[in-house]
Amino acid sequence: MTDPSTRGNGAAPFDATPEWTATVVGHHRLRHDVAVIRLIGEFVPFAAGQSVEVRVPQQPEVRRRLTPALPPSLDGKLEFHVRTVPGGWLSGQLVVDTEAGDEWRISAPAGSFRVDPDGDDVVMIAGGTGLAPMRAMILELARRTEPPRTYLFVGGRYPRDLYAADMLSILADELPWLTVVPVVDNTEDPSWIDEWHRRSQVDIGFSQDELLQGSLADVVGSHGAFTSHQVLVCGSPGMTRSTVDRLLETGTPAERIQVEGL
Repeated sequence: MTDPSTRGNGAAPFDATPEWTATVVGHHRLRHDVAVIRLIGEFVPFAAGQSVEVRVPQQPEVRRRLTPALPPSLDGKLEFHVRTVPGGWLSGQLVVDTEAGDEWRISAPAGSFRVDPDGDDVVMIAGGTGLAPMRAMILELARRTEPPRTYLFVGGRYPRDLYAADMLSILADELPWLTVVPVVDNTEDPSWIDEWHRRSQVDIGFSQDELLQGSLADVVGSHGAFTSHQVLVCGSPGMTRSTVDRLLETGTPAERIQVEGL
């Protein structure tokens, strides 16, 4: 752990917040606006589902919260899924300019977004890179002998927005307690070519027959009330609001719903 700067003569530190370092070992641009960034470094004591604060060399004075897509690892492995946010200070640079060898500063794990591994069945609803904390929690559950039955609804506007389709297909095949439900607004990709998508295409993923068409809010709402489930929602503000509203309209108790960041 990096020692905080201190005033002389044994006085209190300027900033007593612990900070850890990690080095980028992989930058995989999967779409024109999405990258998966992998790092290794010091152990960061967060819980799966929590976010951390990062500082990166591209803009060292800017602090941004990101949510790891892996559970805590004693060997210091970290993974972040980053999507360009229009008008964002940093996201575009992370997607485009991150390089192996970049040193990141990690601090301030926070948040109560979590699954009770001994609790009720789980419904996860993830839009875009809102998948990251869900993946971390699924991998954490996979360490358990008898994890709760888990249903992951993952959505995008188009099939190619499901940037982790290969990984999710493999997880669903390997984990008998996990069901993945892919949801798209449109079942056909737009006509313009995303060169990064084309480069990253593999044979593993969701077939057209597996895709459910509609918004995440509508598809999840069509399943009725989740009165005895742990329900977790993560995505854009608009997707989150519409999904939570639909969950409440269809009878899911508010106390059963967790929203990332709240």
